[in-house]
Parts: sequence; C-alpha cells; structure tokens
Amino acid sequence: MDTTTLAAFLAVDLLLVFTPGADWAYAISAGLRGRSVVPAVTGLIVGHAAYALVAVAGLAVLVASSPAVLTALTMVGAGYLLWLGWGVLRQPAVPTAAGGGAEVSRLQAMLKGAGISGLNPKALLLYFSLFPQFIDSATGWPVAAQTGLLSTMHLTACAVVYLSVGVLARTVLSTRPSAARAVTRISGAMMIAIGAFLLVERLAG
Repeated sequence: MDTTTLAAFLAVDLLLVFTPGADWAYAISAGLRGRSVVPAVTGLIVGHAAYALVAVAGLAVLVASSPAVLTALTMVGAGYLLWLGWGVLRQPAVPTAAGGGAEVSRLQAMLKGAGISGLNPKALLLYFSLFPQFIDSATGWPVAAQTGLLSTMHLTACAVVYLSVGVLARTVLSTRPSAARAVTRISGAMMIAIGAFLLVERLAG
C-alpha cells in the first residue's frame, strides 16, 4: 500500500475516532472512577480488535453484502447504547475521591469496555463501510494484509485517543464533582441520541 492511501485513511479514521460517542463517554466515566482507565480502554480496544479479526477473515464483505444482517447488528448496537445512556443518566459517574460509589474491578471495567465497543455501530460501520474504500486488490498486497495494516492503525489511534480522554477527564474533573456529573450526563444523553437516531434511521429505511 502506498503512503498516500495510508495517509488518507489515517485522516478519515482520526476524524471518526475524535468524534465523541459511546467510547468517549465510557473513557470519561472510567477516568472519573480512578484507576480503571487502562483496563477500560483495553476493553474498548478488544472490542475493536474483534471487528478487525472479522474484517481480516473477509467476513466484513459478506456481512456488508447482506442488508438484513447489517441492519440487525446495527439495531442491537443502538439498543445497547440506549440502555447504557439511560444507566449513565440515572447514576452519573463522579470522581471516586468525592465518594462516587464503589470501585469497579479491572475485569469488570475491561469486559464492559469490550461490550461497548463490540456493539458500537460506529465501529461496525467503520470496518464494513470505510475499510473497503482503501483496499485495492491490484496493489500486490493480499487483501488480508491490507486490512490488517489498516486495523492496526485504527487500533493504535483508538488507544492513544481514548487513554488521553480518560486521563484528561480524571485530571481536569477529579476535583470538580458537579462538572463531572454534568459531563457524564451529557455523555449519557449523547448515547441515547445516537442510539435513537440509528434506530429511527434503520426503521425508516
């Protein structure tokens, strides 16, 4: 693959990764809960990596060619976002130093992160819709190798951005419980809005 294609993919990918969504909301929430940032982000990356393995195996093309399967997966992810968003609105995260509830175990933080990114419609659409636009079978690279390289770039970008978001949330909001509640409530509202939009879009289509 040439550097121009890789640079174009990275630009588009970073634009998507920097767009706040469910992953951002969870990274912020994890940052407010103390030491769970790294396990939470690890879980988010595991969820994205699962899609990467599917894409490398070539199943992304199969799923993308079946509108019914893609619609079902998107609706499941949208429903999960609605459920998570409602939970955040009911119990917004606050810094643990301010008495914000019981500490979440590292395993729980990782598993929840994997569930969030693994059912995130943005990740689903990224692999099944965006990747094929940057893969060229005429370059001499096997399609699986090209997909693997693009996936590695995406996973690295996600890890850097989500860790930064979580650490910044802990640093900036750790002494501001009221601001932390406001930020997490906004994140919850965003999850609900994204989930509702995806459901309406799929049902209308």
